[in-house]
Amino acid sequence: MFDQAVGVEQKQVAGEEVEACLQRLGQRSRALDSACPFAETSMRNTPSSRSALIVVDVQPDFMPGGALACHEGDAIVPGIDRLLRSRLFSHVVATQDWHPRGHASFASSHPGRAAFEQIALHGHPQTLWPDHCVQGTPGAALHPAVDWSALDAVIRKGSDAAVDSYSGFRENHGPAGTRPSTGLAGWLRERGVDEVFVCGLARDVCVLWTAQDAVALGFRASVLWDLSRPVTPDSDEATRAALQADGIDVVDAASIMAA
Repeated sequence: MFDQAVGVEQKQVAGEEVEACLQRLGQRSRALDSACPFAETSMRNTPSSRSALIVVDVQPDFMPGGALACHEGDAIVPGIDRLLRSRLFSHVVATQDWHPRGHASFASSHPGRAAFEQIALHGHPQTLWPDHCVQGTPGAALHPAVDWSALDAVIRKGSDAAVDSYSGFRENHGPAGTRPSTGLAGWLRERGVDEVFVCGLARDVCVLWTAQDAVALGFRASVLWDLSRPVTPDSDEATRAALQADGIDVVDAASIMAA
């Protein structure tokens, strides 16, 4: 999810910019370089029958006014709805944060601690969050403004009271020092999927971790930047750098729907 030829549509731009773009594409760079604005139109980012869409945690608690609001989280809802209605992907999965009350990641579970402080949990850094996506509450539901009928599977994560779970593929480190699988990788492989496109919330946490785990588990991965939003936009530069370091493409949904 690697070694494919890349083509770009010819465009009328300054000669130096074209030359720079073609040079980067010739090197088959998997990263989106802001100096090369046409890289995201490459054919390698066109979904095939072996591609899956992973929609991460599009839930009311992550929307403005929700318990753990992402920056402009509601802005992606119409676009995700359009993408699902397009039936562009043969395989569609949603992840759903699904925490029990008193979850270890909640600041309220740690007397004297405040939301967004960091502690050590099972030997690894853990951000403490406001109580959110509590099982069975309206804030934990999949967003009602999206037509979810295209879904093939829903992966609920974070249901272990002692372990947080950012990625759709694996939980965070638990007391045994391991990251247990959610079963998503096996589900995708059974269906012949070797490439995933990831969108949703939050770009700098669960979307990022899901894309990184996808690559670590042998899938090609792209993040739909326009259909994701961060907890805070201050993290965007670091998120782009992390995606580039792991060979994860950054693309726009508009480009793949028009391909």
